[in-house]
Amino acid sequence: MDTELLKTFIEVQRTRHFGKAAENLYLTQSAVSFRIRQLEQQLGVNLFSRYRNNIQLTAAGERLLPHAEAMLTALQRAKQDVAVSAEQAVQLSIAATANIWDAFLLQGFISIQHALPGLSWRAESLGREQIARLVLERHLDLAVLFDAPKVDEMQIDKLGDIQLLPVTTHSEHTTASAMQQQYILVDWGTAFDIQHARHFPDLAPPQLRTGSARIALELMQQRGGSAYLPQTMVKPLLDDGSLHLITGAPVMQRELFAVSLPKAAHRTKIADIILQLRALLAATK
Repeated sequence: MDTELLKTFIEVQRTRHFGKAAENLYLTQSAVSFRIRQLEQQLGVNLFSRYRNNIQLTAAGERLLPHAEAMLTALQRAKQDVAVSAEQAVQLSIAATANIWDAFLLQGFISIQHALPGLSWRAESLGREQIARLVLERHLDLAVLFDAPKVDEMQIDKLGDIQLLPVTTHSEHTTASAMQQQYILVDWGTAFDIQHARHFPDLAPPQLRTGSARIALELMQQRGGSAYLPQTMVKPLLDDGSLHLITGAPVMQRELFAVSLPKAAHRTKIADIILQLRALLAATK
């Protein structure tokens, strides 16, 4: 199957618009429509339902999507592996959600790159469900997650805990005032949502919910606000007075896990990286 057809299918699914997909792929809209028709003819199914400007995946399209993503990821991985083999380098792939990169993993990853200069890397920021699937399909060597998948085939190693501090830009920083003013609910996973709801049962709907701590922090610095953010990110801002701890709001913690396959290729290197990440996380406290 022509991978260009799959790329076009994924882009139309992402934009839900043939014109926008054509712009992003540097094609004409008729070329995008032709590619989708080709793919539908090859598979013998309709992949999109079209009602005026409302383009939705059909049930067949929904089933094709994870396969298309996996096939393109596998092709990309194969190209990269072949390219680095000429240099006799080992390539490892690592992924985490955006918040984990923000809270800890980016600095940890930079340290590990310096410590292991002989490795070639692929680093991804993805959703939790997609990450778990790619680990199982052997498209990812290592994932770092808050909510570890409960899958027997996976090896789960606890790295440590991330401290989430209730912080605000407002001069009046009691719980009653700070969390009612431009509060941003950052998505720190299911366990955090449960704790948050228990501690703040009467909290009004937040002004914004985001999966990125960096987005929350940038908005707070530009427009003011409050949020739960990782200690590693906010400590310098607390020290210089740019942020304040919210009085009366509890500090929360999230467990961080490394997820891999016990019989993965380069198992020894993966185990060494896990140990280094654990030590780096412990050093942030």
